[in-house]
Amino acid sequence: MTIERVAIIGLGLIGGSIGLATGEMLGEVETTGWDADSEVRRRAGERGLVGKVCDTAGEAVIDADLVILCVPVGAMEEAASGIAASLKPGVIVSDVGSSKGSVAKALARALPDATIIPAHPVAGTERSGPDAGFAELFRHRWCILTPGADAPEAAVADLSAFWEGLGAKVEIMDAEHHDLVLAVTSHIPHLIAYTIVGTASDLEDVTRGEVIKYSAGGFRDFTRIAASNPVMWRDVFLTNRDAVLEVLGRFNEDLTALQRAIRNGDGDTLHDLFERTRTIRRSIIEEGQDDARPDFGRKDH
Repeated sequence: MTIERVAIIGLGLIGGSIGLATGEMLGEVETTGWDADSEVRRRAGERGLVGKVCDTAGEAVIDADLVILCVPVGAMEEAASGIAASLKPGVIVSDVGSSKGSVAKALARALPDATIIPAHPVAGTERSGPDAGFAELFRHRWCILTPGADAPEAAVADLSAFWEGLGAKVEIMDAEHHDLVLAVTSHIPHLIAYTIVGTASDLEDVTRGEVIKYSAGGFRDFTRIAASNPVMWRDVFLTNRDAVLEVLGRFNEDLTALQRAIRNGDGDTLHDLFERTRTIRRSIIEEGQDDARPDFGRKDH
């Protein structure tokens, strides 16, 4: 790997975790960082999220071999434009966004001469901000790279080696396929969680607080997902709208079929569905992507 200096723009959960993981696992790599929020910059400096917290984005990226934009996908083009004049020739510019087709186009518009390799570490928690990051976030998690057809192989190899150095497993796919896969595995589940928790909020007056008081494990897990960064998820749904709407249409069809089975007392259909979905859950655990312990190994705080 020829990456010796990494600049991180955005020092929240993902950016902060990248900085901490780089310091812990790739100690020879220098890190700089910047965030638009001065309070975030102050706290990032206190926590040592990166080697140097800079006063401007331009300062942070000077002489960087790799720049990682850790900002909401709707802010990618503006963030990239803000550093364009300070980038050195040959720098790799990447990101951590959950939708890739829109990001690739935004970065290409802002940085037509840069080597752009979009990326998505499939890792995170419901927490956000500079206190949320931790070095182990990416260990044994997937990081998906979506390089364009003209991306230099050496640059793709370097970025892959960087993420593997942070403990991640790297997969390469085209942006359109990524966006469809993530619509199924991440975006629609978040949309469902936001919807269910919103419905429960509307019912609070009717139930006199009992929805929250008697929350069982299933609802608690939905609220955990629905606590995720609202700006980030707003931008994800707007930038990946085609894939989200395609999968949402299929989900609505399946939901209608489930509604029909319940109305008709069709227990066989319900049992077959639940058995099939339980198998999927077991496969996720076998892949090491979650924990089989009660409450998924998560402790209430």
